[in-house]
Amino acid sequence: MGQDKASLLLGEHTLLQSVAAIVQPLFGDVIVSVRQPRADCDFPQVGDDPAHAGPLAGLAAGLARAGTAWVFAVACDMPFITPQLITRLAGLREGVDAVVPVVQGYPQPLAAFYATRSLCAVHEVLNGGGKHSLREFLAGLKVRYVDEAEMQAADPRSFFDLDTPQDVALAITMRKIR
Repeated sequence: MGQDKASLLLGEHTLLQSVAAIVQPLFGDVIVSVRQPRADCDFPQVGDDPAHAGPLAGLAAGLARAGTAWVFAVACDMPFITPQLITRLAGLREGVDAVVPVVQGYPQPLAAFYATRSLCAVHEVLNGGGKHSLREFLAGLKVRYVDEAEMQAADPRSFFDLDTPQDVALAITMRKIR
């Protein structure tokens, strides 16, 4: 993208504000994982451990800060995720460490639930010699993968993420016809 995605405007709100507005009514606390503190964010922020970077480090920071048994992790570039999808995923948490949607054969680890008890597993991956990826982390957990057929009530746009300027332009159009 070439710039900070969280600050990109989608209509009158930034991507971060858009996603926060969707999840805030569902959860008592919203925690924002950041590389560096954000002056434009009214939510509690947690920073990545300086020794690590990337999505897994952000997830570790969020899990460590959470005061609940579960965390719903969602990327700021997914402004169309729906409360219905989140609620559906929440109902599948029993007996597992994570609930991860699968779209077109690909796990979506940044629109997923994680048990805070999995924090030790995150640290094992971060401090190990591997790739430090979310997929490596998931391989060590008991995961409930949820395919598209099980997410029948989910809006297919829920997993539309913004990776390019063209994606942003398309998202603006999608938002207008929503």
